Amino acid sequence: MRAPSTIEGMTEPSIFERIVAREIPASIILENERILVIEDIAPRAPVHLLVIPKTGEYANVVELAAGDPDLLAEMVSVAQAVATSTTGGDFRLIFNTGPRSGQTVFHVHGHIMGGWDAAGRTAEESLGHE
Repeated sequence: MRAPSTIEGMTEPSIFERIVAREIPASIILENERILVIEDIAPRAPVHLLVIPKTGEYANVVELAAGDPDLLAEMVSVAQAVATSTTGGDFRLIFNTGPRSGQTVFHVHGHIMGGWDAAGRTAEESLGHE
């Protein structure tokens, strides 16, 4: 579960809930009834997208797998479809679980990352190399 805010013990909406509600702008790549895919604002790969369920009910992928495995399967399917069009189908799908793993937003989301060459380099890094 998400950590409560300091305001009277109430839980504030996560940044992703605010994006889903259109309170915060985002570059939307795909949207369906239950899922939103957006560009990461601080990309760490040539392609770095976030696949986010619209529900804020689950803080991490473990909670989602236990509570709604069909939604998790849909997230993976959507990630694969988006990655096919953005990375040619070679991608990483990363779910951070807990603050020591690097999770900073406690609304489950997956990072779709790709765009590297076969050696794991970006196109720019691979220029002049065999």
